[in-house]
Amino acid sequence: MVSPTKLKSVDFYSLPLWIVVKKIPRDLTEASLSGAGLSIVAALVMMLLFGMELSSYLEVTTTTAVVVDKSSDGDFLRIDFNISFPALSCEFASLDVNDVLGTNRLNITKTVRKFPIDPHLKATGGEFHSGLASHHINHGEEIKQEFPDGAIQLSNGGFESLSHHFPLLIVNFNAPWCYWSNRLKPSWEKAATIIKQRYDPDTDGRVLLGNVDCTEEPALCRSDWIYFFRNHIQGYPSIRIFRKGSDLKEDHGHHEHESYYGDRDTESIVKMVDELVAPIHPETHKLALDWGISNDTAKLLKKAPVTGGCRVEGYVRVKKVPGNLVISAHSGAHSFDSSQMNMSHVVTHLSFGRMIDTRLLTDLKRLLPYLGQSHDKLDEKAFINQHEFGANVTIEHYLQIVKTEVITRRYGQEHSLIEEHEYTAHSSITQTYYLPVAKFHFELSPMQILITENPKSFSHFITNLCAIIGGVFTVAGIIDSVLHNTIRLIKKVELGKNI
Repeated sequence: MVSPTKLKSVDFYSLPLWIVVKKIPRDLTEASLSGAGLSIVAALVMMLLFGMELSSYLEVTTTTAVVVDKSSDGDFLRIDFNISFPALSCEFASLDVNDVLGTNRLNITKTVRKFPIDPHLKATGGEFHSGLASHHINHGEEIKQEFPDGAIQLSNGGFESLSHHFPLLIVNFNAPWCYWSNRLKPSWEKAATIIKQRYDPDTDGRVLLGNVDCTEEPALCRSDWIYFFRNHIQGYPSIRIFRKGSDLKEDHGHHEHESYYGDRDTESIVKMVDELVAPIHPETHKLALDWGISNDTAKLLKKAPVTGGCRVEGYVRVKKVPGNLVISAHSGAHSFDSSQMNMSHVVTHLSFGRMIDTRLLTDLKRLLPYLGQSHDKLDEKAFINQHEFGANVTIEHYLQIVKTEVITRRYGQEHSLIEEHEYTAHSSITQTYYLPVAKFHFELSPMQILITENPKSFSHFITNLCAIIGGVFTVAGIIDSVLHNTIRLIKKVELGKNI
């Protein structure tokens, strides 16, 4: 034992190396096949655990909660829609919105577009502008005098021959039970009498005014997408102008003609007829090369629909309270036969809230389990009444809407990733005494589903990575030491037996 006093004077540089440096274990200095294999296994285990830890770090965990809706998008909700009605004419198709707070918006046109369609839901023309059909119409003073020799009564048999005989055939499609038809009748008969005296059908032959009673001649009037009728009359009265030469059979066998949306007093009707007749030569019945009508009259004429369907698309903004989106036939100067109205429709698209960009959903694939499941519940659904439910059928949809929002936490702050309004839909068919409609009743839940992403911190990932490397290295060293000592012991035992 060296005394402490003498230990201070010892020169460590003069001592043997084995005294100063601890001897390294032989299992770390001697190469062996088992050690090589163990090193390879340890490296593979490290790589496997590293991959698992990296995957766990990149995977975002979520928590779901139901909270009171505290949306930052205000008090209004956007509704996007694209709905096709095979048996509702764009002339009278109206989209209305009302809610429990008393809001009642009729015939919205600013953000709504209408396109005529055929029974196969294909567009048959450009956008239909309903400004003409919806403006106030003057009927003039009430006329009590009767004009029995005014307009000629047309039937299904004579309509075709007369439309090809006269360069202009102007027809009033009406119904005896219709209030507006009865308001028009005296002015129409008086105008027809004046026109007959001014342009005698026998000697002049350029124009003829006629009447069609749609209760007596349904084949000339009715508009039905199941059965093909000729003129697609849905509102009474309807004044149509048939021109010889341009009255050609178009697609689906329908006639091309024009609708008159002007005032219905005698003076306005006569003025309109005079301007249409003026360019026609009285003898040859041919149009003048430079023919034309005044801008005022031209604005009152519009190509009549060649088919009786309409596609209504666009969007509206509604208050976040229970309400209704209603599509129906509407006019301030026409009557409708509710027993003949068919509100069958195909919902191409219906969604609430801001539209979700599909590219965003593709980029954020991790959100797919939470979003995109019920935001378009009614898309590509058809609700068809082929008269098996009878007349006066209203089709209603009850929609319950819930908002889902996904937020993420980055750098200690929350950021909204995406918002979506999903809904459930229940549809029914009801009989009504009033005009049939297509009604979408919506009700927004005061609660919202809040999905919070909780990403792992990078420091946690580094700590786990170091633990993996150190742990695997330590375990591998222990196993290697045990194997090395076991093999040495076995060799000593075998050597002792041989001696």
